[in-house]
Amino acid sequence: MAERGARLLLSLTFLLLLLFTTAAKSTDKGSVARHFTPFWFLVEPADILAVRGSPAVLNCSAYSDLAPRVEWKKDGTFLNLASDDRRQLLPDGSLLLTSVVHSKHNKPDEGYYQCVATVDSLGTINSRVARLTVAGLPRFNSQPEALMVYQGDSVVLSCDVNLDLVPFTRWELNKEPLDLDERIISLPSGALVISNVNESDAGLYRCIVEIAATVKASDEAKVEVLAETGMPRQLQFLRPPVLSTKVQGQDMLMPCVATGYPPPRIQWMFNDKLIDSSGNRSKIIGGGSLLILNVTDEDTGMYTCLAGNENDTLQASAELMVQVPPQFIKRPTNIYAHESMDIVFECEVSGVPSPSVKWVKNGDAVIPSDYFKIINEYNLQVLGLVKSDEGFYQCMAENDARNMQASAQLIILEHDVATPTTPSTLLISATNDHVAQAAGSGPTPSAPRDVVASLVSTRFIKLTWRLPAEPHGDNITYTVYYKPEGSSRERIENTSRPGELQVTIQSLMPETKYVFRVVAHNKNGLGESSTPLKVSTQPEVQVPGPSPNLRAFATSPTSITVTWDMPLSGNGEIQNYKLYYMEKGMGNEQFVDVGSLSYTINGLKKYAEYSFRVVAHNKHGLGVSTEDVVARTFSDVPSAPPQNLTLEVRNSKSIMVQWQPPPPGTHNGQITGYKIRYRKGLRKSDTTESTGGIQLFQLIEGLERGTEYSFRVAAMTVNGTGPVTEWVSAETFESDLDESRVPDKPSSLHVRPLVTSIVVSWTPPENQDIVVRGYAIGYGIGSPHAQTIKVDYKQRYYTIENLDPSSHYVITLKAFNNMGEGEPVYESAVTRPLSDPLDPEVDVYDYFNAPYTPVPDPTPMLPPVGVQATVLSHDTIKVTWADNSLPKNQKITDARYYTVRWKTNIPANTKYKTSNTTNLVHMVTGLKPNTLYEFSVMVTKGRRSSTWSMTAHGTTFETIPNSPPKDVTVVSKEGKPRIIIINWQPPSEANGKITGYIIYYSTDVNAEVHDWVIEPVVGNRLTHQIQDLTLDTPYYFKIQARNSKGMGPMSEAVQFRTPKAESSDKMPNDQASGSSVKPGGRHSGDDFATSVGKPNLSGNPTSMGENNIPMIVIVIVSVGAFTIIVVVVVAVICTYRTTSKQKKKRAACKSTNGSHKYKASSKDLKPPDLWIHHERLELKPIDKSPEPNPVMTDTPIPRTSQDITPVDSSLENSIHQRRNSYRGHESEDSISALAGRRGMRPKMMMPFDAQPPQPVISAHPIHSLEKPHHHYHSGSLASPTRSCLHHSISPRPLNNSICHIDRVNSSESVRNTPSTEPLSIPGQSICSVEHPDPDTGTGFLSTSSEEETNRNPPTAHVRPSHPLKSFAVPNSSGTSFESPVLPSTPLLAQAGTTPQLHSVKTASIGTLGRTRSPMPVTVPSAPDIPETSKMLEEVESNYEPDELTEEMAHLEGLMKDLNTITTA
Repeated sequence: MAERGARLLLSLTFLLLLLFTTAAKSTDKGSVARHFTPFWFLVEPADILAVRGSPAVLNCSAYSDLAPRVEWKKDGTFLNLASDDRRQLLPDGSLLLTSVVHSKHNKPDEGYYQCVATVDSLGTINSRVARLTVAGLPRFNSQPEALMVYQGDSVVLSCDVNLDLVPFTRWELNKEPLDLDERIISLPSGALVISNVNESDAGLYRCIVEIAATVKASDEAKVEVLAETGMPRQLQFLRPPVLSTKVQGQDMLMPCVATGYPPPRIQWMFNDKLIDSSGNRSKIIGGGSLLILNVTDEDTGMYTCLAGNENDTLQASAELMVQVPPQFIKRPTNIYAHESMDIVFECEVSGVPSPSVKWVKNGDAVIPSDYFKIINEYNLQVLGLVKSDEGFYQCMAENDARNMQASAQLIILEHDVATPTTPSTLLISATNDHVAQAAGSGPTPSAPRDVVASLVSTRFIKLTWRLPAEPHGDNITYTVYYKPEGSSRERIENTSRPGELQVTIQSLMPETKYVFRVVAHNKNGLGESSTPLKVSTQPEVQVPGPSPNLRAFATSPTSITVTWDMPLSGNGEIQNYKLYYMEKGMGNEQFVDVGSLSYTINGLKKYAEYSFRVVAHNKHGLGVSTEDVVARTFSDVPSAPPQNLTLEVRNSKSIMVQWQPPPPGTHNGQITGYKIRYRKGLRKSDTTESTGGIQLFQLIEGLERGTEYSFRVAAMTVNGTGPVTEWVSAETFESDLDESRVPDKPSSLHVRPLVTSIVVSWTPPENQDIVVRGYAIGYGIGSPHAQTIKVDYKQRYYTIENLDPSSHYVITLKAFNNMGEGEPVYESAVTRPLSDPLDPEVDVYDYFNAPYTPVPDPTPMLPPVGVQATVLSHDTIKVTWADNSLPKNQKITDARYYTVRWKTNIPANTKYKTSNTTNLVHMVTGLKPNTLYEFSVMVTKGRRSSTWSMTAHGTTFETIPNSPPKDVTVVSKEGKPRIIIINWQPPSEANGKITGYIIYYSTDVNAEVHDWVIEPVVGNRLTHQIQDLTLDTPYYFKIQARNSKGMGPMSEAVQFRTPKAESSDKMPNDQASGSSVKPGGRHSGDDFATSVGKPNLSGNPTSMGENNIPMIVIVIVSVGAFTIIVVVVVAVICTYRTTSKQKKKRAACKSTNGSHKYKASSKDLKPPDLWIHHERLELKPIDKSPEPNPVMTDTPIPRTSQDITPVDSSLENSIHQRRNSYRGHESEDSISALAGRRGMRPKMMMPFDAQPPQPVISAHPIHSLEKPHHHYHSGSLASPTRSCLHHSISPRPLNNSICHIDRVNSSESVRNTPSTEPLSIPGQSICSVEHPDPDTGTGFLSTSSEEETNRNPPTAHVRPSHPLKSFAVPNSSGTSFESPVLPSTPLLAQAGTTPQLHSVKTASIGTLGRTRSPMPVTVPSAPDIPETSKMLEEVESNYEPDELTEEMAHLEGLMKDLNTITTA
């Protein structure tokens, strides 16, 4: 029993010993894996500024379980500190420079230093790189200068030194240290700024640079402070902002110093926002410089200094770039791995500028190769690990601000050692199974059989095999080991699942031989390896790879330059590159072929973002594309002015200016503000104010009362100011309107009921001194409080819609302002029944297509608010609004919808259009260009609806005209057939303000447009003259309108043929003055002889071209013969007809009767041939003279003194307007009316013998003493219907017609003989007399009806041919017809209600053929008097024989005197 117990105890002991041994083996096997060793830097060196001759220390301290060995590198080379007496290694690892050496040519201590720590048998790590800079010798780049400054102004004293010397710079005033504060500051350049100068700032200033024991002072500059004069001084920058670069955490001082009077006000803008200088981080010091404390990356941007006073505004911009040192977002971590595995060290960094990353292994840089690769920009991938890859790996990140480092340790485990922890995710997935398993104690598989490459390509190979002969298990997995032939670094690839007998090896190199072997493993571990298989990949088509270092940067607002390097794998000669680019978000990619490594793309949009990529091209084709890079063109000034500039007069001293931004696509950058210029009246000088950011309004205050101001606005970017708007004017109120009380009630209210609507109109309150902000309209059935609508204060009518027919509505209207609503005015109306006939003033469409407006509920919904209309294009406006009945997030969760209605007020009866939507925004399309629309919105939910919201307005943009000009007509200019006048009307669809027209004309209607002649017309004129056309030629005309957006379509071609001949005013002079004109015709060459269309005897107009000279001669001879007979008969009758009554009424003859008695034997003298035209009562000459140029006198003779009607003295004022005042149809009507009357005023034309040197009598006035007589030497002569003279304007010498006219206002004759009765002959007067009437006066009137009043007597120009000799005309009581006499011109008198011009005419004797300047002769016109009165006057106007004999004797004596003077 005891033996059995002992045997059992021995067995138990043996089992326990066996278990302990097994556990011990297992424990030993797991303890082989080494632990990661702590190894890092406690202190790393930092950048320092050293002073020459002074010591300097670069700190460094490393930590590890084993004492590290510290060394130093300078500029990448290890320093030999053992033999260096100036550089010492301190115990903690820091580097001491006992005395810094620095000179111009020897700078041994300045450079980049790096601390290197090493632990033997473990690895090496490097610290960050630190820069040691030595301050240079004190040197002034510029020195302060003497200045005179006005009190209260700012001053800048220069002291520019190198940046490394600025920390050693200070200022002294009168050789005493100067204390700096917010008024007196030192700029980053070292300059001194003194703002708000006062008298205590005067003195001597100097700049001091003190380094160690070296002190250097600048020259002294005297600053004088002057008293402020108050005179304006030009605004200018003393120091504008400059580009600044700061590291995050530093302070930034951006300079801005301005001077001028009035003192400028300084404001700062950051990008498009106004900077609040009262914040904790930013403030304005030194009178305008901006100080920002502890800058961050968010402070990077454009800073604009705005300096402005009442006279001008200046701005200057500079950019601040904040550099952010590299920061590790993800540091590399320690890794366990086995040989042949692939691992990845992750390293993610950030910073500004973007940091560059390089990797270091045990202190040495990792060079990228096939097994060491940089992936995902920063990560390091190591392929096919080997034992020598073990050690410390460091990620070194660097940018312009600083450089940083982070390290991690890699430990390579033996194949039979499991990792101590869960495998790192940095191990590739194909190795996880291998790492996670530990070898068992059983048999392992034999080698896989028949390993072959079943598929070989350029970059991958597919391997297949068969099961091992002895698998020793079911779940057999396989690992493929491969490497390029000749390499010692083997990589692995595992099968994806147990039992799989194939694997594809990716990422191989083309045309490379690889060695493959396959190993099977089961739960016991790896088995035997297969025989190595050598396989070569296929050669690849040699297309280029991607081009590295693709960069794009803007060079101007419209160009970007793109550069790149040659592909690393060019695979032959690169033929060219394709540069692809497109605007971001547009999608239309373009490309250009480039033969170099850079290209500048021009013609791009301003301030637009573009993407670029490059593809290399060789003989095999296009290669691999690069990744896209993005660049934005520079900004520029806006290319269009702001839109919709409006003015709102707030009170007597302020005007609110509002506008909209320039159209999209014309900003050319971020709008940083707006510049407002305004001026008073039409002054040329203006005042400028600026706004910041996106502010679209500005209240201009401090204006004068009752004064008109003009405003215009321009948008600004950082580049400057864009174009300005047109001037818009508004006038301030004479007095401020009162808003301390509510408005009075409207002065009137009118309603017009329709079937389902009522039109309400009103007028504002009578008291205009109270502010009215709007009107409230209340209405309802029986009560006006059911519904209320508010409208703008400018509105004067409103249509209440969707009412019930045949219903009684009460309407109330109240004006309101900020104080409340005023007193209401009431009106009632009954809508019409449906059976009522339609209102003729209402469009039928309104009855059946009225905008839908739901009947308001007793509790209506709140109307939408904040309605805004944003113009998008020429036919689209976006309407947005807010709904106060929704939650704050404005999210619609119920079944409500919105109704948007819109209309234009042109024409006024335009109907509303509506559209429903369930969103808070609606796009209204299909609008007319350049048209103002009003919009309002209503919300509907179930049966409840709101009222219409307040209206918003928007004017669509302009576009090119859609229709051509209309009603094109072409006419020839009167008297100038080579000139045509073309008239037209504007296009019906102008789509904007018409800025001009283009007239096309050609003789070929089928010619190309570019072959037509072009005549531009500027502005909105609707008529144009085209000159120098060819006679008798058909022309075709087209017109095209244009506005600011471009040209519209052309009109249809209009044909016009020019006349066949030139105007007859170019005929010879002898025809002009020597040829008779048919009755109703006109003299050749006299543009103003008769009115156009004057009728002839038959009543038809006779043109000058129809004159036939031979026919005229025949007519004149015939008429002359008849005239002689009639004259003789009349003379005999007149001799025997006298009465005693006529003697009492006879007045002295006012005309001068020249007579000359020729000898009977004189063969050269001929009696005048006269013919009295009884039909027209005109004396016509008979041309019997063989001489070519007979002289004629056309003298109007009144029948009696009563034929003379009054003439207003105001006629004197329009003598210069006479030529253009005649109208053909008026003359025709007047003459036609007069032609049928016997009493029409006669004309007598008497020929002179034209043989020189026969004397000629001309009229010349002798001014009376009562009133001076004015001679009008005007080029505008009288019509022949009103003048007795006919003269051509031709510059050639003319024959003269003579007319003698006298105007007196007394009964005194020329020879001072009283005369109160007219002397006349029945049927015609030989002597014209005047019958003065103190009440009415007498005178002659024109036959033209429009010239019967308000005209001066016409003035004819007489060209005398000899210096005048004056004589008085004696008064005679009779006239003798015993011998022929020269034609006499009677002196006609004219009286008026106002004092008349008194003059005495004298006869002038000259010789024909000489040319003299014209002299004016005033000619009265004949009246149109009743026939009955003329018949009575004929009975009374008879001369007795003795009186006639006496007059003829007097005439004979006068002619004797005239002949004596002539022969002398």
